[in-house]
Amino acid sequence: MNYSQAERPTWNEYFLMMAKLASTRSTCLAFPVGAVIVKDRQVLATGYNGSPSGSIHCTAQGFCYPGLTTCDASTSLPSRSVHAESNAIAQAAKHGISTQDASIYVTLEPCLSCLKLIISAGLKEVFYETPFNSGEKAFVRDLFLEDGLIKLEQISLSEATAKRATIFLLNPMSVRQEEEK
Repeated sequence: MNYSQAERPTWNEYFLMMAKLASTRSTCLAFPVGAVIVKDRQVLATGYNGSPSGSIHCTAQGFCYPGLTTCDASTSLPSRSVHAESNAIAQAAKHGISTQDASIYVTLEPCLSCLKLIISAGLKEVFYETPFNSGEKAFVRDLFLEDGLIKLEQISLSEATAKRATIFLLNPMSVRQEEEK
């Protein structure tokens, strides 16, 4: 396979794909989410949502709480999961890695609690794939944006990049170009 420079993913696509890959480790039944913290085009930490360390995973028991088949936003109970953004920030902290002036790539727009944590951890940019906040939550989110505390940008993968990534994921890429002919 011979690819041109133009076929390379953009930096946003590259880090979003990493976040999507991290989401495959999620143990949340409602929303598998992945996050990647990046500074100067270097990955500082990753995270995905799931039960707190040492707690049984929702995927293992088949539910979030006994008697409930879901823990999505329609229930009165909060999710058992530690959110992907929180886990990524916790991983950075656990390993003594500063997140000051970094960016975070997430597969789902951060909830308000995670957005406040992101701001408090010194991150300056959030790149997300799928919108989440609406109504009053979007109003509060927008106040943070107006104050210049954070930059939010919705991004996506191009179809060409997604197709090319699939080829790379499904086939060994360590084969020399000459051997393919």
